[in-house]
Amino acid sequence: MPKASRPIDPAQLRQLAMAYVARYATSSKKLAGYLSRKLAEKGWSGEGAPDIVALVEQMQAAGYIDDRAYAEMRSGALTRRGFGSGRIRQSLYQAGIAADIARPVIDACAQTAYETALAFARRKKIGPFAVVTADARTQQRAMAAFIRAGHDFRIARQILDLNEDFVQDD
Repeated sequence: MPKASRPIDPAQLRQLAMAYVARYATSSKKLAGYLSRKLAEKGWSGEGAPDIVALVEQMQAAGYIDDRAYAEMRSGALTRRGFGSGRIRQSLYQAGIAADIARPVIDACAQTAYETALAFARRKKIGPFAVVTADARTQQRAMAAFIRAGHDFRIARQILDLNEDFVQDD
């Protein structure tokens, strides 16, 4: 039989928030979501409703959460893995990053879109980096992989049209 957990009080809620931001790079929306899930699991023993918004704002004021820094970190990680601006936009949206913060980050990623897509092709061994010459079906699958990774169709087409001589010159 599972052990019954005690409801969360205001001090425990703050402690949960501190532990979360200490362990994970996070956005304000993700922290609020985590705290809401914990309250739904365990319940609330404090007076009145828990003020998650105020707690998140305190974490931001203390510098424990910085949505702009999170957006830059997240976009950098995705870019290094070869993901395009579409995938980065989606990730930042899901993390609750405001559009005015996300826009310059996504624009910066667009500046290196071709190089990022080329790195993706190299990592996935598609396009000019493929081991064997691709037939039409393989070309379609490679294009679909580019699109799922958030790359622009035009750039994906350019890279898939490169031949294997490009790799030798690289």
